Amino acid sequence: MAGLKLREVEKTYGGTVEVLKDINLDIEPGELVVFVGPSGCGKSTLLRMIAGLEKITGGTLEIDGVLVNDVPPAQRGIAMVFQSYALYPHMTVRDNMAFSLKIAKKSKDEIDAGVQKAAKILQLEPFLDRLPKALSGGQRQRVAIGRAIVRDPKVYLFDEPLSNLDAALRVATRIEIAQLKESMPDSTMIYVTHDQIEAMTLASRIVVLANKGISQVGTPLELYEKPENEFVAQFIGSPAMNLLPGEIVGTGAETTVKLDGEGTAVSHVPTTEADMGLKVNVGVRPEDLVETEGEDWLYDGKVDILEALGEVTVLYFEPEHGRDPVIAKLPGIHAELRGKSVRLNAEPSRVHIFHEGKSLLYR
Repeated sequence: MAGLKLREVEKTYGGTVEVLKDINLDIEPGELVVFVGPSGCGKSTLLRMIAGLEKITGGTLEIDGVLVNDVPPAQRGIAMVFQSYALYPHMTVRDNMAFSLKIAKKSKDEIDAGVQKAAKILQLEPFLDRLPKALSGGQRQRVAIGRAIVRDPKVYLFDEPLSNLDAALRVATRIEIAQLKESMPDSTMIYVTHDQIEAMTLASRIVVLANKGISQVGTPLELYEKPENEFVAQFIGSPAMNLLPGEIVGTGAETTVKLDGEGTAVSHVPTTEADMGLKVNVGVRPEDLVETEGEDWLYDGKVDILEALGEVTVLYFEPEHGRDPVIAKLPGIHAELRGKSVRLNAEPSRVHIFHEGKSLLYR
């Protein structure tokens, strides 16, 4: 097992274009850590710096306790699975998987054992004598992963490996990668994706990248239930968390916020008397909103668009004052709510409070 340590890692191009700065991160042996973030946030660049395909401008990177800033990629003990399969079309599955071992001048017995082991893990044994053109997209990606497994690396790196697959294959291959990690519990894996579903279902921990640095690190549930800032709150979860402006009118173990839309939010986020009158944003996830007919309500609006998805109904309310529309996700079928005015509330434990973009929970 091998861990990684990144300290004050930076990346600039041409000395002026800053892509990443102040990256401090510990990845423990045996973890599957996922890098997520919007396009252009530097997640693939960070992965390539770990692989040695991009030079580190500043800071240090250690793999298994060894400083590797100037170590060539082939000597870092890593194996990388790219977005494209990059298989040799004239070689069989067996030869594609064995190629790196042949280059390393391993014995025939070692090569055969490595290929058979990887093929068994990935259920590729029936396809070893096929050419890549005779495989599905998901099978080709498994061959690419198998090519990494045969090298028995210290760290596996995955750079958006499912992005070229259709929706059904993405789900199937995502499950296969999760099963792969279960079968290789001592393997350290770093996975880059823009798909938060992949991140939430695969990760031991998620690293959210934004604004050239790390916005938050935590388990999937930590990021979902206790986001440190508005960016993470809205990036994790689909549809995104609703943010409603208001003013704190009650403090203590429970905080009361009078919202601009005349509703009132109660939260278990604690505050003090010094917070009275503070302008804040109340955050509530669409799935935490429930219909209410009582006098206490958080939001009252008219349903503009309704998506009846069977297991849930997604309600989009008419936008107000130039803000994004409030979205609610109610269990079951509620086609009768189309065009109707609906009052919503939420449990205080599910209500977040943000001031100047940061959660009051983490002060």
